[in-house]
Amino acid sequence: MVNFAVIGSNFVTDSLIEAGRQCKDFHLQAVYSRTMERAKAYAEKYQIPDCYDSLEELAKADNIDAVYVASPNACHAQQSILMLEHGKHVLCEKTIASNKKELEAMLKAAEEHQVILLEAMRSVFDPGFQAICDNLDKIGKIRRATFQYCQYSRRYDNYKAGIVENAFKKELSNGSLMDIGVYCVHPLVKLFGLPKEISAHCLKLDNGIDASGTIVAMYEDMQAELIYSKITDAILPSQIQGEDGSMIIEQIQDTVKIKIRYRDKTWEEIPVSKKSNNMYYEVEEFIRLIQEKKDAKAHNQYSLWELEVMDEARRQMGIVFPADQC
Repeated sequence: MVNFAVIGSNFVTDSLIEAGRQCKDFHLQAVYSRTMERAKAYAEKYQIPDCYDSLEELAKADNIDAVYVASPNACHAQQSILMLEHGKHVLCEKTIASNKKELEAMLKAAEEHQVILLEAMRSVFDPGFQAICDNLDKIGKIRRATFQYCQYSRRYDNYKAGIVENAFKKELSNGSLMDIGVYCVHPLVKLFGLPKEISAHCLKLDNGIDASGTIVAMYEDMQAELIYSKITDAILPSQIQGEDGSMIIEQIQDTVKIKIRYRDKTWEEIPVSKKSNNMYYEVEEFIRLIQEKKDAKAHNQYSLWELEVMDEARRQMGIVFPADQC
C-alpha cells in the first residue's frame, strides 16, 4: 500500500483521486490546502484522514509515502523539491515544471534522496497511446505528424469579462502551451525524439499570455505540426502520415479511437479498450515504480525533451515567465 497526500483541491485532483481509488495499492492519507478551512472541507468530501495547511509539516509527515502535486505550474518545482528532500515520491501534474532548468533541479533532488519523480502525463501511459506505438509500423516510413488539441476554456469567458483566473496568468507559468500544447509536445518527443529544429508562433491575449499556438518541428526525414488553443475547439482528429498509409487519432490527449487508411483506400480500425478515467494508468505506473524500487529515468527523458521544445517555443514567441529569470 502506498499512502498518498495531495497538494491542490481542484477538479484535476478530483479526477486523480477517482482514478487512484481504482488502484488496489492506492491509499489517500492527507490533503494540503493554503487554508485549513479548505483542507478540512476537501477532506470531508473524500473522507481523507489528515489535513495540512503547512507544506513543511506535510513534508515531515512519516505516514506519507508519496505526494501528488496539482498546484499551479509555477509552484511545481519548489513544492516537489521540498517533498523529495524529505523522502517523498512525487507525481507532479503536467506541465511538470516552468522550464527545463527547474526540472533538472527536481530530478537532481529525486536522485540524491533516492525517490521517484514522475510527470503526470496521463496520455502517454494510456492504452490508446500504446496502441499508436504498436501499430505505427503498419503505415510505413513516417513523413508527417499533425497533433492538435484545441479546447475552449471555461475560464476564457471570465477572462473576457475582466476576471483573470490562474489558467491565464503568466506569473503562474500558465497559458495555452503549458496547459494544452504540452499534450501535443510530449507524445511527439516520445514517438519521434527531439526535433532538429522548431518554429513557433502564437496568438496572445492583451495580458501577454498565449491563447493559442502552432509549432512546426523538423526531423531528419519527417516534419510535424502541433496545433493547440484555449480559445477555440478543434473538430479534426490528429494524424500520423506514413508512405503506406495514414493513422487517424481521435483525441491525442486521451485516445479513444484509432483508424488507419492505407494507400489502397482500405481502412483498419484499431480497438482501444481502457478505463474512462485515463489518469488511472499514470497512478498504476507510479505505484509500480515505487513498489519495485525502479527509477523513472526512461519516462523523465521525455519530460526533459518536452521542456526543451517548449522553452525554445516560448523564446521564439516572446513568452517569459518569472521562473525563467531566476
